[in-house]
Amino acid sequence: MTLPVLGAAFITADKLEQHRDWLLAAPRDIELQMFVWPHALDADPAPQVERLQRLLDGTTGRRGLHGPFLGFKIDCADPALVTIIQARLLKALDICVALQADQMVIHSPVSTWDDSNHAVDPSHRHNQIERSRFVLEPLIRRAEDAGIELVIENVEDKDPMARVALADAMRSPAVAVSLDTGHAHYAHVMTGAPAVDVYVRAAGKRLRHVHLQDSDGYADRHWHPGEGSLPWRAIFAALRSLPEMPRLILEVKDQGGIPTGAEHLARLGLAQ
Repeated sequence: MTLPVLGAAFITADKLEQHRDWLLAAPRDIELQMFVWPHALDADPAPQVERLQRLLDGTTGRRGLHGPFLGFKIDCADPALVTIIQARLLKALDICVALQADQMVIHSPVSTWDDSNHAVDPSHRHNQIERSRFVLEPLIRRAEDAGIELVIENVEDKDPMARVALADAMRSPAVAVSLDTGHAHYAHVMTGAPAVDVYVRAAGKRLRHVHLQDSDGYADRHWHPGEGSLPWRAIFAALRSLPEMPRLILEVKDQGGIPTGAEHLARLGLAQ
């Protein structure tokens, strides 16, 4: 059995440079997160893009970008704000093109409040989906034209199928699903959601991207795998059951120690 190769998310170009040798040693997928910040999108991205292009030269893994999310949700109902949200997301897609990235993460709008209201009022789910469709429509068209995949990441989602249904409702091959293991574990421990491996199986073939982070389930810890209570063997068993292995991205707060979690998963015989 060939073990999947782990990639990583980088919040700054400096951290990417620090781990460049680790990235060059294998075809490790890379997720760039420095453009989630509003000030990064307000500024001219060209100098940052040029530096990233130099640092990425020679790497053989796939490239992705985490789209902006701070201060808004993609089911926004205010038309004046929708224009701003669309401009933010479209600028991030332009950066994807410049960096030859073919995947961008966007956050699910579903909250625990929505989960209960979806259950008692079908129109609540319908309205949330239609608002999201309105916001994302120009983004989806641009992504389709550029060959970029948009993956919807669980944040507060208690129902593992909520964002899968949202992705399906966009009716585009450019829209799929992401999983954040720590977010799912938080939902499991604090809100009674299913276990993390159930999120994997619920997404099935729609799962194209995974943020690997450990947690105690109390908060969004972003610890290295092995430092919390996530059931990694069960999670990877579920991942191996999928038709295709999604991108596996280590997303941790201690960016200086990114290989730490990779080494733990390698010791378990789950990844390399």
